[in-house]
Amino acid sequence: MSEELVIRQGAPTLAGIKTGSLFPCPYDDREELLADIRGLNRILSPKGLCLLPIRYREKQALLYLYRPAGLRRDLKDGLASEILRREGYPDGSCQRCVAKLIRRFREAGEFPHEVGLFLSYPPEDVKGFIDHRAEHFKCAGMWKVYSDENRAQQLFAAFRRCTETYCALWRSGVDLQHLAVAAG
Repeated sequence: MSEELVIRQGAPTLAGIKTGSLFPCPYDDREELLADIRGLNRILSPKGLCLLPIRYREKQALLYLYRPAGLRRDLKDGLASEILRREGYPDGSCQRCVAKLIRRFREAGEFPHEVGLFLSYPPEDVKGFIDHRAEHFKCAGMWKVYSDENRAQQLFAAFRRCTETYCALWRSGVDLQHLAVAAG
C-alpha cells in the first residue's frame, strides 16, 4: 500500500480537521497489507492517528484512518450517543464502538448508516439520512446534508482544499510523517 493512497484518501484526517476517513485499498497479499498497515501505524500513532482494516473483499480492503481522541469527543455528542445506542453500540468506549463498527461492516452487506458519526459527519445529518432513508436532503457532497447546508458546503470546500494541498505537497517530496500533524 502506498503512502500516496493514504494521503489522497485521508488528507483532512491527517491534517487534523476531520476525525476519520474510510477508503478502499487494493491488495494482492493480505499479510503484506497488514505488514504495510503496521508500518504506517508506526509513523501515524505518535501523531495521534490509527489505521485499521475494517473489511476485506475480493482483493480490496476497506481501511479506516482516524484520530481516537477526536472520535471520543465526537461520540460524546448527545445525538451521536443516542444514534449509536439505538444501533446497539456500547456506551463510553471509543475502542469498543470501533470494534462494533467493524463487526457491523463485516456482518452487513452494505454500509451501516451510523458510519458517518465515525467520519465527522454532523449527527443531525446522520440522523436525517437514517430517518429519510437517504432521500429529501438539502445538498450532497461527502455526505447527504439534512441540517446546516451552509456549514456543510464550507466543510466540503475545506476538505477538498486540504486534499489538493496535501497531494501537491506529497508530489513535491513531503512524506507522510511530515504531513500527518499531531492534533488532539
